[in-house]
Amino acid sequence: MLEKQLDSTHYKQVVFSDAAPKAVGPYSQAIRAGNFLFVSGQLALDPATGNMVEGGIEEQTRRSIENIKAVLAAVGASLTDVVKTTVFLRDMGHFASMNAVYQEYFGANAPARSTVEVARLPRDGMVEIEAVAIIG
Repeated sequence: MLEKQLDSTHYKQVVFSDAAPKAVGPYSQAIRAGNFLFVSGQLALDPATGNMVEGGIEEQTRRSIENIKAVLAAVGASLTDVVKTTVFLRDMGHFASMNAVYQEYFGANAPARSTVEVARLPRDGMVEIEAVAIIG
């Protein structure tokens, strides 16, 4: 983890977890800025193999959220610390199925969320999810 002091009370820290897939481009898994953690969009990549998980939207949603959990854990945080997510879907027809899995993880106190349909995702994924958390 790299730290850069921005001023006496704020800093920027690169966050990395071996339990989440490595970045597939020139970006960090997450950046901590003060008490905020910005988790980059997580595809349904298996951290052990770097390959897309097999199955449909449910399996891909589950893996994306598990990858977010792994990055959060690297700074001692959890899904309960997430205040905002953005879900990118390749097909809005998958919304209900994605939403059912999403609810399993976030429950009644879910964070604010935006969901958008996109033309294509890296590695031809069906879903990518990014998150913002507030951490101690």
